Amino acid sequence: MSPFSDDKALIAHGEAFLDRTLPKSHWTHEGHVAAALYILRQRPDLTAEVDLPDLIRRYNEINCVANTDTTGYHETLTQAHIQVIRRQIAARPSLEPLHVTLAGLMAGPLGDKNWPLTHWSREVLFSVEARKFWVEPDLKPL
Repeated sequence: MSPFSDDKALIAHGEAFLDRTLPKSHWTHEGHVAAALYILRQRPDLTAEVDLPDLIRRYNEINCVANTDTTGYHETLTQAHIQVIRRQIAARPSLEPLHVTLAGLMAGPLGDKNWPLTHWSREVLFSVEARKFWVEPDLKPL
């Protein structure tokens, strides 16, 4: 069962991520998607593609997760999620409650944390280059 049964819970999650008080145990795949959705839908003062990378890096640091060539922040995964979430939001009713949008996102392919491996080979996706920079999919376009 999702911890995001209403918009209040999803907004609280998003705000806790932004102020870096979100417990690390809540930074799950669904938690990542929820935070990105919150930023994309509720925070017009932030540009996800520009602001989210640094927000994730800072969140990692506060939780003692090093941002290195093999751990922590991953540029290609972050930008891919933003692109896919942005497209899926655009295809949904604009006044749809956040938690309903999240449930819809998680019920589709995005709900599988391994969905990027249908677009990138493992060796490309988990390369140092893909972690540091945007790398185009090598299997099929987003």
